[in-house]
Amino acid sequence: MSESHPRPRAALFVTCLVDLFRPGIGFAALSLLERAGFETVVPRRQTCCGQPAYNSGDSETARRIARDVIVAFADADVVVAPSGSCTGMLRLHYPRLFAGDPEWEERAREFAGRCRELTEVLAEHAEAIDAPPCAADAAYHDSCSSLREVGVKAEPRRLLARVPGLRLHELDEPEACCGFGGAFCVKFPEISAHMADVKIGDARGTGASLLIGNDLGCLLHLEGRMRHRGLDIRARHIAEVLTRQPERRRDE
Repeated sequence: MSESHPRPRAALFVTCLVDLFRPGIGFAALSLLERAGFETVVPRRQTCCGQPAYNSGDSETARRIARDVIVAFADADVVVAPSGSCTGMLRLHYPRLFAGDPEWEERAREFAGRCRELTEVLAEHAEAIDAPPCAADAAYHDSCSSLREVGVKAEPRRLLARVPGLRLHELDEPEACCGFGGAFCVKFPEISAHMADVKIGDARGTGASLLIGNDLGCLLHLEGRMRHRGLDIRARHIAEVLTRQPERRRDE
């Protein structure tokens, strides 16, 4: 691309769970954004989005985190998160955090306007995503935040339709929560486990051997429950599927 038409700069918001539990998703997201035509960066100053503090009612801590995040991503044309949950926090809740503070509310709204969920961005450049073959029956899990806060539904399906060999089946109740809900699964473990079992049963009913999603929290929750029950269904982030990240062993 010529210097007169530089590539837009996409800054990856890695998310805590990706950073700590499955960093390969972050590398996959970077690769996909590069294929989509972006100059990609990963600001080293970034931290948590502040959602745990926000959901626990600690608004002051959440505001301190939000200020730092806004500054860390100030130079990006678009801020991309491989998570509907974090995207919802950045895009919807940051402006609410600073209501009544004219300076930071304005900055938060400007920042929120640049925040996108990964599949939102990739779906706009789907023709550039040359996904590797994946011969499997799969079901897609719509996380609550992606579906209800960010409005993502068609985008991941559009991308997965381009994966050679992948047979995507719809769940009977695609809008049902999996039971993760951040702190919900810790505060109400029995209810959370039951909700996960219902979601897993829905996935098994499709004949899928692969459960795909775009929120690692949901996927870790469901994967843990499936392993506990000895079920042979894999949980994979959509970025892993679109780049064919190597499988982890079941005992890892």
